[in-house]
Amino acid sequence: MGGKDKGWVSYQQQPLIQHIINRLAPQVTDLAINANRNLDDYAALGFPVVTDIKTGFHGPLMGMLSGLQASTQEWTLFVPCDGPFLPEDLALRLYLAATEQNYDIAVASDGDNLQPVVALLRTSLAQQLEQAIAKGELKPRRWYAEIGSCKVVFNSQSLRNFNKLDEMF
Repeated sequence: MGGKDKGWVSYQQQPLIQHIINRLAPQVTDLAINANRNLDDYAALGFPVVTDIKTGFHGPLMGMLSGLQASTQEWTLFVPCDGPFLPEDLALRLYLAATEQNYDIAVASDGDNLQPVVALLRTSLAQQLEQAIAKGELKPRRWYAEIGSCKVVFNSQSLRNFNKLDEMF
């Protein structure tokens, strides 16, 4: 995205973050935004803003740890801000899979590929995730494999995300 904050990149006359809010707000009890820049802009959207508990680049697991530590719910759903097509039943299907299969992590898949930053985690995993990060773990897939997770297959279009500006047109 050329160094731009993905959440504020416009798609169909709305910033990507607004697409995410529109998809998730009806599905969850609480919604918070993990961000490390443009904090006032994100806060103006009316939701709590959670910054990473450690500065520097530590990958998506640091954002997840920060979210888990801030969460007051038993389960915490994570999605990237660059996927405006998220399923309207994402939270429910991840939750049902996790609880029915007795896992603390449910991860979305497009059938072929795991989408590791579209995941539902039991909030009590925060300490285990903190320990993994302290040992140098940066990859969600490896940590999920260590803990154990179930995969939930969604339509690949619903998990499509934008990594480059030219993908948006």
